[in-house]
Amino acid sequence: MALTIAFQIFKTSPLRGPNSLYINHLSKRLQSSKAETFLSGTNANYLEAQYLDWKNSKGASWDGFYESVSGPTLKIEEFEDEFSPGTSTKPKKKEDKETTERIKMHLAVMSLIRSYQVRGHLLAKTDPLNLTIAANWLLNKQVPPLELKGVECGIVSRELGTSLAEAQMDEVFELPARTYIGGKETALPLREIVSRLELSYCGSIGVEYMHLYDLDAIQFIRERMEPPGVFDKTPEEKRTIMRRLTKAVFLEKYFATKWPAEKRFGLEGGESMIAMLEEIVDTSTKLGVESIVMAMQHRGRLNMLVNVCRKQLTDIFAQFKPMEPKEPGSGDIKYHLGTFIHRFIRRTNKYIKVSMSCNPSHLEVVSPVVIGKARAEQHWKGDSNGDKVMAIVMHGDAAFSGQGVVYETMQLGNLKFFTTHGSIHIVCNNQIGYTTDPRFSRSVPYCSDVAKAFDAPVLHVNGDDAEAVAHAARIAIEYRCKFKKDVVIDFVCYRRFGHSEEDEPMFTQPFMYKKIKSMKTVDKIYEERLKAEGVVTDADIKKWEKEYTDTLNKHFELAKKITKLSIMDWVDTPWTGFFEATDPKKVKDTGISESAIETISKHFCKPPEPWAFECHKGIHRILERREKMVKDGIADWAMGEALAYGSLLRDQIHVRLTGEDVERGTMAHRHHVYHHQGIDGATYRVLDTLYPDQAKYSLHNSSLCEFGILGFEVGYSYSSPYLLTIWEAQYGDFADEAQPVFDTFIVNGESKWICQSGLVIQLPHGIDGAGPEHSSGRVERYLQQADDDEDRIPDLDDKEMWVKQLRSSNWIVCNVTTPANYFHLMRRQIALPFRKPIILMTPKVGLKHPYYTSPFKDFLPGTCFQRAIRESGPASKKPKEVKKLIFCSGKIAITIDELRKEKKMEDKIALCRIEQVYPFPYDIVLKEFCRYEKARVAFCQEEHKNQGPWPFVRPRLENLLGKKVEVITRPPSAASATGIKWIHAKELKELKEAIIS
Repeated sequence: MALTIAFQIFKTSPLRGPNSLYINHLSKRLQSSKAETFLSGTNANYLEAQYLDWKNSKGASWDGFYESVSGPTLKIEEFEDEFSPGTSTKPKKKEDKETTERIKMHLAVMSLIRSYQVRGHLLAKTDPLNLTIAANWLLNKQVPPLELKGVECGIVSRELGTSLAEAQMDEVFELPARTYIGGKETALPLREIVSRLELSYCGSIGVEYMHLYDLDAIQFIRERMEPPGVFDKTPEEKRTIMRRLTKAVFLEKYFATKWPAEKRFGLEGGESMIAMLEEIVDTSTKLGVESIVMAMQHRGRLNMLVNVCRKQLTDIFAQFKPMEPKEPGSGDIKYHLGTFIHRFIRRTNKYIKVSMSCNPSHLEVVSPVVIGKARAEQHWKGDSNGDKVMAIVMHGDAAFSGQGVVYETMQLGNLKFFTTHGSIHIVCNNQIGYTTDPRFSRSVPYCSDVAKAFDAPVLHVNGDDAEAVAHAARIAIEYRCKFKKDVVIDFVCYRRFGHSEEDEPMFTQPFMYKKIKSMKTVDKIYEERLKAEGVVTDADIKKWEKEYTDTLNKHFELAKKITKLSIMDWVDTPWTGFFEATDPKKVKDTGISESAIETISKHFCKPPEPWAFECHKGIHRILERREKMVKDGIADWAMGEALAYGSLLRDQIHVRLTGEDVERGTMAHRHHVYHHQGIDGATYRVLDTLYPDQAKYSLHNSSLCEFGILGFEVGYSYSSPYLLTIWEAQYGDFADEAQPVFDTFIVNGESKWICQSGLVIQLPHGIDGAGPEHSSGRVERYLQQADDDEDRIPDLDDKEMWVKQLRSSNWIVCNVTTPANYFHLMRRQIALPFRKPIILMTPKVGLKHPYYTSPFKDFLPGTCFQRAIRESGPASKKPKEVKKLIFCSGKIAITIDELRKEKKMEDKIALCRIEQVYPFPYDIVLKEFCRYEKARVAFCQEEHKNQGPWPFVRPRLENLLGKKVEVITRPPSAASATGIKWIHAKELKELKEAIIS
């Protein structure tokens, strides 16, 4: 506008020359002035304002200039743009109003399409019982509750019924680029647009995906939900689905016929889950997956074992008979068992390993375990991107929304050192939790809503629509393999017979179960559909049913011939060749050579080059102290750890150590990772460069959770006998957050499932005034769960007694007080011809205390783990003059040693430290007792009398020695420690007085 004014004024001005180049320039610029208002800034506005002021006020000072302008009257409004402060408004033409309205309509259609993409799932018909849809949940939250009226309810889109009404239904609208409902068409009538959107998003599949951060992921799902015909299946695919449904339904019917009173948690009401898993397995082989690690709830487990994991029917049927087991152990109920198999997939002509993990009744405990197993298998296969190995985790609806470990498990999905590069989570949504309705068990419309916190798409699917189930399965596996992220399938079904076959659901859900009684099985529903389409005939159906029934009968007869139950047949992660290649009576030497000690210790003291890496100045002080100790031939706790891990890495043993602060150590003793002080994120990992051909050292800080991380590491430890897996709690007290993992996997996994683990659990422990939540690893809990008879003393003359004790134990409980003993204990985990978990109370004060040091000679070949450390000081020289023999465990040894030195009673009090509390070292204890035959015998602990090792040690000591044993301890307490300094000092004083009394 300003350009035009300037031109009008200037072209007739007497000031310009006849050949002005500037006028020519203005003429050219004027032709595009509307499109390019290069003066539409402060100058243009000022010029316009000056002209308008002159025009309105007739100011004499500008008369000469403006009156000299010839030509038509200057009309500024003709050249107004968005920057003009114009005072007049040009009336809009009718055509302009129609264009504006048309634009608004197109925008409304765009908004409508997006609304269905975002919220169409709320109206999806995913409930096979047709009792509810997600929109009802929202409407019932309104006060007063609103009535649902199809698409006009406003739940999905506010445009329908307002800006887009019946009058516009037959109008044709251009389709935006971010939708595929048109197929090859670029414009559709509104009625057709709505129809296709409802088909895509409000049918048997409801999909939540618009919350995803990755735009490519959003587009990927659109491409598999919106195009016309995208849900269509070929006749061959339909026949395959039908056959799978037949097997699933007929197996459950066979179980019900042969064992009507047997509890088995059948899949009735959700049989199409078999078709879903089969589709995932088939498609995964096409996409390059070589191994699938699975976990699931007990519902439908037997069906899954047979029809997906291909477990022999004979073995399944034998589980229904009461038989003596071949192997020792408690075993487990049939719907908790696992298996593995290498399957051949005919569709792709490829093999795939499918393993089903054993599972306790604590439904979600297995979830992080399976994720850990999958991660470990990826490590062993060199699968750094999750192309070859993946996890499938199946959940119950009430458990998925109610159990916190689900959140903890999914939280691992994008953590670099815990991710499995995407897992498929399948929720078997029975729409009930035992007897509790969803409206009383969760605060959100869907049981799967937690998944949206972790950038995972959710596919809700009707379990009675078999083709939709298969389609959702294919989307899930393709999404996982392409984007390497978690995906969730909410498989909506029902329980035909209540929580179990013995349950009467009409007590609590009468309306639901009246509806269920009228429901056809999914195979009949799909059979009618395929017959109507001409895909199958009655003859096809009868043939498939007869073939499978004959197979079932054949294996039923074979099962009658089985006379003994084999627990080994149900191992889900076999260590092929390990036990066969190992001498069951031989334990390898755990000492290492002087050269290995020198190499590791010097490397551990050497800082990175200062020109390449800037360390914290405190690190240099720590390294200087370490270097001095190395010169003196002494190892502190940090050096003992480094020698243990470093020597195992040299021996090609993969070491994995995780926990909330393990890189530095909770008490800042370890420092295996240095952080560059000038570059954010740059680190130097000390033990990663120890040997050029060493095994991998996976030292990683974890998220702030115990349940999920410990479960993950349990699964990791199951993967191979050739690794040392360590989980370290920030403080020993915090392990109670993971108690279900201890109770259902670690303490009894071998007894139930013949599943060995060499996992080491390190619990910082010590009563040192830190209060009740930072003091005790609760060693009494783990000792109470020891599989040991206190009244049975082993054969002490048997030289292999200690190995036999370890072999028969369910785990090992230790409180180690020297770096050398820690070193040998870690190496013994690999040297044993079997694997056992270790519960290890680790020091806090002792990490840097001179009492907790060892000379390098204690690490050499010929040395070994000391189950109990006998007295070696002045008292051992004159045993007959010793007045008191004190057995103890843990940090209290420091107090006893300092006290007897202070009181000059080193020759009067003998001290024996019990390092391995379970299995109990009967032989060493008896030797010490006989050595000091005139001494009073006492057991001393820093814990309270009703806690610590005393309740476990007392009956064993007294049964072995044949006499009462004095106890020196704090008084009984409900709390593990006091938080009041005065009380702590008083207790410690009384403890010391009792020691020397």
